[in-house]
Amino acid sequence: MTAIKIIQGDITKASVDAIVNAANSRMLGGGGVDGAIHSAAGPKLLEACKKVKPENGIRCPTGEARITEAGNLKAKYVIHTVGPRYNIDKDPENLLSSAYKNSFDLALSHGCESIAFPAISCGVFGYPPQEAAQISLSICKRPEYEALIKYFYLFRDDMVNIWENALESL
Repeated sequence: MTAIKIIQGDITKASVDAIVNAANSRMLGGGGVDGAIHSAAGPKLLEACKKVKPENGIRCPTGEARITEAGNLKAKYVIHTVGPRYNIDKDPENLLSSAYKNSFDLALSHGCESIAFPAISCGVFGYPPQEAAQISLSICKRPEYEALIKYFYLFRDDMVNIWENALESL
């Protein structure tokens, strides 16, 4: 099984085939990781996002994923996924699992060999990091995703420790 690497750092600097963006459903940029990715990628990313046809203003529903070119990033693609809002959306565990699975499936269908994730839903969406780490890493360890080299880019020490502890416990 391919190793899972946990890195403290800036996901926008990742040299991978696909960077996963913890996006909002409009896919037009936002705060946190989403804002950082859009800022680093430049206007080409926003233009690519605008090409994704919205339905009632929503380009990517919660738990789903969409793929675009990566603009000025080192990655080939940005996979935009919308994680659940922990205390608002129904069945957040299933939605978070779906966000990871759909991101992996898009990466594989586009020939990617490596993928970098942030801590989806752990910022303003309020997902408890310990629970999110268990969910994300359990999806990573599925046999259908073993061909991908997986990275988690986490910005803070405490998040790195949470993901490392979760990985050791699996």
